Amino acid sequence: TRTGGSLMNKEKLSLKEKFIRAKDKGNISAFLMLLPAVILLAVISIYPFLWLIRYASFNYNGFEAYHTGLDNFKRAFADTTYWASVVHTFEYAILKIVIILPLALIIAVILHMGMIGKRAFGAIYFLPTVISPAVYSLIFYFIYAAYNGVLNAFLMKYGIIGAPIDWLGDPKIVMISIVIVAVWGGFGNYMIYFTSGLSSISSEVYESSKIDGANGVQTFFKITLPLLGPVMKVIIMLAITTALKDYQSILVLTGGGPNNRSHVMFSYIYQLSFGSTTTQPQLGYSAVLSLISALIIGVITVIYLKASKNMDDIY
Repeated sequence: TRTGGSLMNKEKLSLKEKFIRAKDKGNISAFLMLLPAVILLAVISIYPFLWLIRYASFNYNGFEAYHTGLDNFKRAFADTTYWASVVHTFEYAILKIVIILPLALIIAVILHMGMIGKRAFGAIYFLPTVISPAVYSLIFYFIYAAYNGVLNAFLMKYGIIGAPIDWLGDPKIVMISIVIVAVWGGFGNYMIYFTSGLSSISSEVYESSKIDGANGVQTFFKITLPLLGPVMKVIIMLAITTALKDYQSILVLTGGGPNNRSHVMFSYIYQLSFGSTTTQPQLGYSAVLSLISALIIGVITVIYLKASKNMDDIY
């Protein structure tokens, strides 16, 4: 009996050892598979962030660095151009989100209804998203040109306007002109997101609503929107963070002008980082502004995440 018991104990121990070894091998395999992603994250995200923190207290132009203490932070809080660009960033983001999300949702619903040629139309709407923002912004730069642009020529030909409009040089309309370009270039992405969310809704739900006599408007607000709630939260968060970080189109279209009217946070930081024909790069100061801008975006994201918890109750 004792011999049999000891054999059973040995078998249990051997099974336990095998399990531990297998677990260790699994941990090593998982670590090796995650290692490339961890290295990439460290190189692309963590190291640049540490670089920003390091040079935040330096006057650094890319060649020579001089320690300045808190001078860059003092300059940042007194920089009226930067804080004006923060206001412009929120103006740009609100205008873009208010236009792009409803437009993308409407187009997605229309395509989801099974219209003829929906795949072709979907491809056409999505096409601008695969083009570089610098490229399509340059195209719109020529379209918006005040004296030989296509838009002014078209509007004057049909008598809609009597004189050319400076779409990118008028402080009153430059921001909406930029937003139109951003919407054209980006709404295809959100259309795809909404389309994927709509495809997850069972057709039986819509059939039941038809049997109950619901019309199209009632179906949209009482069924489609509530069932899109989880997807909607993610899409809105992506739209907010993307709009707050946009700057490529602005640099191509206006360079922040006229008179800094179209500068957003990161277009201003970009110009400080790389300098211009008359100014040297100011990497130390731009590092401080980058940290402040990241903090602003982080605060907005946290506020939205807390507010979005109530969206389940709303929808």
